[in-house]
This record gives sequence, structure tokens and C-alpha cells, in this order.
Amino acid sequence: MYPKSLQTLIESFRSLPGVGEKTAERYALTMADKDMVEVERFAQALVDVKTKITHCPICGNLTEQEVCEICENKERNHKQILVVQSAKDILALEKTGEFRGTYHVLNGLISSSKGILPEDLNIDTLVNRAKDADEIILATSTTLDGETTAMYLSKLLNQKCPEVLVTRIAHGLPSGGLLDYADEMTLMHALTNRKKV
Repeated sequence: MYPKSLQTLIESFRSLPGVGEKTAERYALTMADKDMVEVERFAQALVDVKTKITHCPICGNLTEQEVCEICENKERNHKQILVVQSAKDILALEKTGEFRGTYHVLNGLISSSKGILPEDLNIDTLVNRAKDADEIILATSTTLDGETTAMYLSKLLNQKCPEVLVTRIAHGLPSGGLLDYADEMTLMHALTNRKKV
């Protein structure tokens, strides 16, 4: 049996996605062996993430500035908006170096089983941005919730902004796959082979 403070730290690590009991124990014991300066630096990094990071008011991406670097970048194509479920999907797509437009983060997917409705997502801002866009690329995952969300968005955008081209990334991704788990080549092909919806 571990001391209470160590057990609390193990439980904290276990709450992270993909971290099991053994990994959580290893992380906690590693932290217990570190010197105070390293532990304080680690703790401060956690606090900074919660106090300094906010959502970009334009696209919903994570940022420490008023507006994220991508939305601020004048060299990007602001008429082309790629819609993703979460900010981590942006990181996966940026690694390909293929996309030079901007992004829009929904902060989730429509899911009747989880009680997530369209009004719970960052959709109103997308519709407003779409009015000035040439193309909206839907890049939600190929799960049931991802497909439901893409279908809903394509109908809504075609109704509200009929002059805007609405496309869906090609299914180079496996069925049920998540963007942040896909390799760069798969994401590159999925982007290149997108189709109109």
C-alpha cells in the first residue's frame, strides 16, 4: 500500500486517457524521485495550461494570445476553412504541411447517446465565418458521431450559405478512426482526395 499522497498522485495520472494502473504507478514514482525544482516546474506547467491557454474567438483553437497564430497568419488562405472536432486534430493536420487554409474547432461531435446536440457545439461561429469563405472542408472522424455531425453541417451550410463549396475529406482514414491517431501520409491523402458533399 502506497502512502496517501502517492496514491492520490497515481489516481490523478490514471485519470488521463490511455494511462493504466502500472503506467500511473511508474509516473508517480518517477515524480517522487525527482528533485523539488523539477517537480515545481512540472506543477507550474500544469497550472500554466489552465491559466494561460484560452480558445481563439475566431476558430476555437487553443492559444495564449488574443487570436491564435493560424488565424493571425496573413499568408494562410482565410477563404478555406477546415472543420475539426478538437484542437488536437489541428496539430495532426499541421504536421502534414499540406493545408494552408484556416481551421474551425467544433469542440465535440453531435451524439444522441451522449446527449450532445448541435447547440452544444461551436457551430454558430462556423456559419458566420462561412459567409466569407469559398470552401468549408468537413474533417470530422469516420465514426457514427463524426458522420452524423458532417451530414448535419453539410445540410446546414448548404442551406445558410448555398454559394459556398462544402467538401468532406476523403476516407483515407479507417472506419471508426480518429484524426489524431492517423499517420501523416494517410492524412495527406485524405485532404488531397476530399470530395463535395
